[in-house]
Amino acid sequence: MKKTLTTIFGLSVACATGFLHAEEIKGDAKAGAQKIAMCIGCHGIPGYQASFPEVHKVPMISGQGAKYIASALDAYKKGDRKHPTMRGIADSLSEQDIADVAAYYAEHGTSAGAPAKPSREPNAQVAQLLQKGACVSCHGENFAKPIDPSYPKIAGQHADYLFVALKSYKTDKGAYVGRSNGVMAGIAKQFSNAELKALAGYLGSLDGDLQVVPQPRFR
Repeated sequence: MKKTLTTIFGLSVACATGFLHAEEIKGDAKAGAQKIAMCIGCHGIPGYQASFPEVHKVPMISGQGAKYIASALDAYKKGDRKHPTMRGIADSLSEQDIADVAAYYAEHGTSAGAPAKPSREPNAQVAQLLQKGACVSCHGENFAKPIDPSYPKIAGQHADYLFVALKSYKTDKGAYVGRSNGVMAGIAKQFSNAELKALAGYLGSLDGDLQVVPQPRFR
């Protein structure tokens, strides 16, 4: 219990200090719709796969929380996330651009008042892994209602992407691969890659808000 509380506190502090700009700048979804030309070529194509650092589906971001999208882009911009393509895109965006794009995708394809879908019970192995990582303590009920808006919704996210993302927290010193986040690194490093893959498979099988909304055209 003490370890779980420490993890939650540490993550809360990290978000409060690291992602302050997301709280200070108000995003405009309509303005964001004019700023997503670099996003839709990957995130607007169902089933689109990236090839770096390994082949995996790009994450679904329509329906994701605005503050999490902003915090992720800010992490790429600062170099805390090392993916070269995403770093290049984030570097080209102002803080207002980031807030606007985040606001757009948070509303994109969502249905107000949609009924919550039931969760799927994990098997014994995955239940033990979820408890060990205290995942629900931050990502919330059914892993779709984060306790802080700067944390991601992960229910229903592509399992292969989740696996790559989780592994990246175990590699925080690479020039082109890895993510620097003290809390998530500490959690991910508790698990073998096989265990991370089992966690990702379960989380990806859940119902959630995330989706890919095909774009009618490229801008």
